[in-house]
Amino acid sequence: MYSFLKEGEFMQITLEDKGKVSGFISRYGDSENNQGTFLDQFIKSGSSNGNQVSFTTESIHGVRYSFAGTFERGPGKKPQDEGYYILRGTLTREDTAPDNKGTVQKREVEFRSFPRDADTPQ
Repeated sequence: MYSFLKEGEFMQITLEDKGKVSGFISRYGDSENNQGTFLDQFIKSGSSNGNQVSFTTESIHGVRYSFAGTFERGPGKKPQDEGYYILRGTLTREDTAPDNKGTVQKREVEFRSFPRDADTPQ
């Protein structure tokens, strides 16, 4: 589990066999139709290789996210600390309007891991 863009938003990334990536982003809607509504966007496709990871979400209300970056050790000292791992890279947001005109926004991001429970197996 990692932080996402705003307070209260998060994402879950699952690294599966053979480099497959699954999970979801839980975020607040920010368009006129879904302002403040909590939305779950599932990962449609993704892959990992070593510490490299990339994924693309489903489109919800015309918004889709893509990410490409790396897992890195963060400032946390123990897995129970926030930021023990960092997911750093480029997040792309694609907005498609009903008239099929859209915008693409890219930005460099750093997402911090949530603290793990002390009794969670490694």
